[in-house]
Amino acid sequence: MYGELIALLTAFLWSGTSIAFTEASRRIGSLQLNIIRMMMASVILFMIIIFAGFSFNINNKQLYFLTASGFAGLVFGDTFLFKSFQIIGARLGMLLMALTPAFSAILAYLFLDENLSSVAIAGIVITISGIVVVILDRSGNSKSVFQFNKSGLLYGVLGALGQASGLILAKFAFQMGDVNGFVAAFIRLVAAVIIIFPIVVLLKRFKNPFTIFKDDLTALKATVAGTILGPVLGITSSLVAITYAKIGIASTLMSTTPIIMLPIVRYYYKETLSWRAIAGAIVAVIGIAILLLV
Repeated sequence: MYGELIALLTAFLWSGTSIAFTEASRRIGSLQLNIIRMMMASVILFMIIIFAGFSFNINNKQLYFLTASGFAGLVFGDTFLFKSFQIIGARLGMLLMALTPAFSAILAYLFLDENLSSVAIAGIVITISGIVVVILDRSGNSKSVFQFNKSGLLYGVLGALGQASGLILAKFAFQMGDVNGFVAAFIRLVAAVIIIFPIVVLLKRFKNPFTIFKDDLTALKATVAGTILGPVLGITSSLVAITYAKIGIASTLMSTTPIIMLPIVRYYYKETLSWRAIAGAIVAVIGIAILLLV
């Protein structure tokens, strides 16, 4: 139950992250945002770890899997996720991220021998069905500034696959011994920065953040807010969730962000919620209840 509740908390954190990063991505670009938020998060996490006195004591295999997890989830997965946000918006991008639980469950079965009961599978299917109903309904809103297209579809699927792979690799590290969630998140982020930063510099794709934010305080505020909610608190809580819950269940609960975002889009984007969207949310909540009771 503990892992499942933490997974739901992660979904709440990611709902705020999605709104903030969608705004930031449109202003400074998905690649630039990905690098800056990882660098910011690394600094914040390091300060938390030092202040709290958490131990960095991990073995080489754990370091390897956390590094690989950082590449799969943060470099590969998130870059494509943000690109989909930039093209089709956070709401439609999260529709494709609903594939993450399916990818996660399959990979966990193949590589971690995690078997789900028929009740758990039913709960996952019901929850995802509710999520899909909600987002498909919202995607039909003609007033939306975003439109679904093939590029957004491809980027969203690749993002979901990267996210699922990152969770699997991280769980390998946790199975090898105790690792503090903040420390694990820090290692993943630093590894991702070390991998992606030299590449974008060589390709001359990186711009000085001070120059960017000096003339765009809105982008700065959105990036800082999204970084604290997502890479710092969200990633840490997601790692704690998969430690105490099966990946298929945890990733399903974490994917309920679109349901949580309904009141946010109603208030923030001034969009009207249809009965279909509300019905989808109810279906998803029923699925969540089943997963919490498994």
